[in-house]
Amino acid sequence: MKIEDKLTAAVIEGIKQLYGQDVPEKMVQLQKTKKEFEGHLTLVVFPFLKMSKKGPEQTAQEIGEYLKKNEPAIADFNVIKGFLNLTIASGVWVELLNTINKDEKWGIKEAKEDSPLVMIEYSSPNTNKPLHLGHVRNNLLGNALANVMAANGNKVVKTNIVNDRGIHICKSMLAWLKYGNGETPESSGKKGDHLIGDYYVAFDKHYKAEVKELTAKFMAEGMNEEEAKAKAEAESPLMLEAREMLRKWEANDPEVRGLWKMMNDWVYAGFDETYKMMGVSFDKIYYESETYLEGKEKVMEGLEKGFFFRKEDGSVWADLTAEGLDHKLLLRGDGTSVYMTQDIGTAKLRFQDYPINKMIYVVGNEQNYHFQVLSILLDKLGFEWGKDLVHFSYGMVELPEGKMKSREGTVVDADDLMEAMIETAKETSAELGKLDGLSKEEADDIARIVGLGALKYFILKVDARKNMTFNPKESIDFNGNTGPFIQYTYARIQSILRKAAEAGITIPETLNADIELSTKEEGLIQMLADFRNVVAQAGSDYNPSIIANYAYDLVKEYNQFYHDFSILREENEALKVFRLELSKNVGKIVKLAMGLLGIEVPERM
Repeated sequence: MKIEDKLTAAVIEGIKQLYGQDVPEKMVQLQKTKKEFEGHLTLVVFPFLKMSKKGPEQTAQEIGEYLKKNEPAIADFNVIKGFLNLTIASGVWVELLNTINKDEKWGIKEAKEDSPLVMIEYSSPNTNKPLHLGHVRNNLLGNALANVMAANGNKVVKTNIVNDRGIHICKSMLAWLKYGNGETPESSGKKGDHLIGDYYVAFDKHYKAEVKELTAKFMAEGMNEEEAKAKAEAESPLMLEAREMLRKWEANDPEVRGLWKMMNDWVYAGFDETYKMMGVSFDKIYYESETYLEGKEKVMEGLEKGFFFRKEDGSVWADLTAEGLDHKLLLRGDGTSVYMTQDIGTAKLRFQDYPINKMIYVVGNEQNYHFQVLSILLDKLGFEWGKDLVHFSYGMVELPEGKMKSREGTVVDADDLMEAMIETAKETSAELGKLDGLSKEEADDIARIVGLGALKYFILKVDARKNMTFNPKESIDFNGNTGPFIQYTYARIQSILRKAAEAGITIPETLNADIELSTKEEGLIQMLADFRNVVAQAGSDYNPSIIANYAYDLVKEYNQFYHDFSILREENEALKVFRLELSKNVGKIVKLAMGLLGIEVPERM
């Protein structure tokens, strides 16, 4: 039984005895006592003043005296205005630690047969370039959110929608045809996604040169610069060829489709390597090349039902003025689809494939309006979860040097970033002597765990809604609110437990409750118990950063405890065993918390 539940029952009984009134559970407000006051839990007394017909301080004093006399869990109390601060007896904390110790997955709920099914879409890459730093934030958030939703007892399906069609894909294809000389990932020694990304940049370089040349030509013919540039962009032979290639793709031209499939397969092989290194995966991958026609079909259905309207040029629109928005394009005049059409088609296929109760889209905040509209359109088209879809909107991630642009090749590549993080972890760990005495394989594996842990933690500790600057050097620090600091504390705990085992000390499953604890030890147990609430809050708020910052606060408290108290050198045997069990459970909860974030913890460092 939770301490809060025990105290709530005691307070309800106390109010009945003291003031002859029955009160509902929800009226009993218990919260963690503020750090500056003595106590563990604080009861808010104001709701009971009408019953006591006395001032807040006197009421709190009376309830406190009743609880101390009648509830063995209460060791002491103090009153600050209308707040009753309760100190819980040491024995209760030891019993609570025993309960946590017996539960290997404390705070984690398992999905049941009738649990709701939550689908989470994340990643959404384009097949014309490798994954970059923005995708890293997206993938890490999506993966962590999936873990958090599963830990709250939901069934979870992780999906990815790959943008594998459109003009941007044709640009890479055309550039490869023109300048590639048959180059392949094998012949170049490059990952497929990197190779294709190079051709996307090459297209842009040649296109810009072409536009510059044509602009100068048209200006020489008497046009002003703005007109000349617009005409140059419209008449660029390279862009016209790319548009023609897209038209052929849409018409199922076998040659264009063959090239498209070959180049996309190169990219997918590259993506798979990146996802594996990043530690993210998907249960189902959808492709826009397969969903856009489904979307067109749903839009035409909506047009027949009068939800949408057609303009003179043949384009199809949704009138959302009644919802306080504007008109939204769904199909162009030439019948080609837009992103909205594709998202409608993807939603239709997903709804056919799974009995979805909640749909969460992990997409950057520049798409806020898009998802507001998508929600309304899906609802109009009869998708039950349309109205309640969740857009998990996150901010931009930049490097200290500033913004990134794919077309210009100034993007921070995900593979390069992960490699650099592992290398930095190796150098930093070697400098600090943390890899001494390890084999090369062990040292390499720890550098991988620490480097990737630093990257993931630095990104996930920030509230997703905020823009952020990722600073690689800062993230790898072994002190402060970083992944390596948390990982190092975990490794330290495992080292203590190994030494205890070598010394023949066994930790019983149930500790004797008859020991006096320090406030630091009681506080640590309270923090461990709180992991349940932290996981629940991270799920209800869709906010993995709550878990990250909890893990940091927990190890910070543990390190202070480790600094102030002896563990293996403690002479009182019962206290020594208690501190070992406390350490073991801090390690367990740290591993669970970091696991939810997709971060590994090393057994030694």
